[in-house]
Amino acid sequence: MILTSFILFTGLVAVLTWFITRKDDLTTNDGYFLAGRSLTFPLIAGSLLLTNLSTEQMVGLNADAFTNGLAVMVWEVAAVISLVFMAIFFLPRFLKSGIATVPQFLEERYSKTTQAICNFIFLLAYAFILLPIVLYTGANGLMEIMDLPTILNMEPGPETRQKIMVSMIVIVGIVGSIYALYGGLRTVAVSDTINGVGLLIGGLLITYFGFKYLGDGSLGEGITKFKNLEDDNPDIFNSIGKNDGPVPFSTVFTGIMLLNCFYWCTNQQIIQRTFGASSLSEGQKGVLLTGALKLLGPLYLVLPGILAFAIFKDHDIKSVQAYGKLVNTVLPNALSGFFAAVMLGAILSSFNSALNSTTTLFSYGVYKGILKPKASEKEMVRSGRIVGVFIAIIAMVVAPLLDRNQSIFGYLQNMNGMYFVPIFAVVLVGMLHRRVPAAAANCSLILGVILIGCGFWLPDFKDVVASMHPFHYFGIVFIYLIIMMLVWSEISPRQEEWVQEDAKAVDLTPWKYANKVGLALIIIVLLIYAVFADFSSLTEFGQSATVATE
Repeated sequence: MILTSFILFTGLVAVLTWFITRKDDLTTNDGYFLAGRSLTFPLIAGSLLLTNLSTEQMVGLNADAFTNGLAVMVWEVAAVISLVFMAIFFLPRFLKSGIATVPQFLEERYSKTTQAICNFIFLLAYAFILLPIVLYTGANGLMEIMDLPTILNMEPGPETRQKIMVSMIVIVGIVGSIYALYGGLRTVAVSDTINGVGLLIGGLLITYFGFKYLGDGSLGEGITKFKNLEDDNPDIFNSIGKNDGPVPFSTVFTGIMLLNCFYWCTNQQIIQRTFGASSLSEGQKGVLLTGALKLLGPLYLVLPGILAFAIFKDHDIKSVQAYGKLVNTVLPNALSGFFAAVMLGAILSSFNSALNSTTTLFSYGVYKGILKPKASEKEMVRSGRIVGVFIAIIAMVVAPLLDRNQSIFGYLQNMNGMYFVPIFAVVLVGMLHRRVPAAAANCSLILGVILIGCGFWLPDFKDVVASMHPFHYFGIVFIYLIIMMLVWSEISPRQEEWVQEDAKAVDLTPWKYANKVGLALIIIVLLIYAVFADFSSLTEFGQSATVATE
């Protein structure tokens, strides 16, 4: 039953996606890379939401909630503020330039060298970090949820696990490549939206059945028992992160906000679908709708982890096993197969979105930008597909090697910070300051990667990072890069102020309710934090800091 419902839902998504996109023109740059600049707000929101969701988040964030409680919801709730920034500040500027990639904007603002450096950073990061991690965590997540050794009648053990993991990596890699390389961005967006509906339904069903299971079949009794967890675990429902937890409250204002802003405002993999918006108004509505949906994120990305703690707290299980065990325990078999299919959709979404962005970066930045400046649109599409195949193969080869890492999430965090921080700093300064020269931006991109890399690998730098939370180190490097670029602009400014030209790619009339909706979303975020905050924790933190200082 599990396997049958899994196959049926996966097949349904594929058929619907083909039917909706079968007449799309994929021979032009706009058609292939930007969905013909035809995306409306539901497709933008659905694609943004599901591109963000994958196994590393579904399993990883719930694992953190299993161990640390409600405080980890910061990754979902605080992201709403970044999405408001994207809709109001960043998106109008990106669409005005009519670009397909973030490096293109940097070329327009700074120089071709800046674009080349940023392209190089993105391509390496996606090929050797992002894509392999999506495949690796996705394969392991599906094994846990579907209990594949049992379904396939294979003897449990390390060798069986390795064989299934490699097979799943190859299958997901091939299917994701077909979506991304032969369907273009619109195919990705449509499949994302269909899977997004399924993911929301499935995620909420897990929470619902989790409460019923906890209450021995009674939803009300389950909610009561859930509330009573606070009696023995006073910090479990506190939105304020503890100092010794993964998200101390102070990091909300440094690394967490910084990483969220990069991710939702300048990460090519995420924001490419906003570049395909049919107008600024549709793009803003799509981004803000995503923000509204992110407010529901804790219901399926945090609460299940806490429910797993309530149900399995007396069991000897690792936190990373909690989510898969919860799904297997509380969902009926038919729904388990459906949810596994939805999870596969989430994995494919992250993979094919990253791969589509990788081909876009190569075709615009490397092939046309450096190798063949006079390349036709068909040649650019073809070059993207060819390189995409090689990148997918690299990702499938690298992914199994990640099994050697003791903490895959620690690896992901360290690697992402290397390119998140410098790229966001350069884009932000470029938009806010018209006199910062290209040399300052180029130096910041390279120096930022080096500084953060040194912070995790060089002994002297590692000692400095070890004395603080890594998120604070990200914030320090970010501020340093900003100051360096501003000082550089005072000493050796750009000869002429940069003036952004309107490419006339789409209608730039903003959505008339954008500011009001954005403000409302920020107020809701603050209210959510206030409702679940134990402000006495802040006093304890302050007292601890005072004692430490003395």
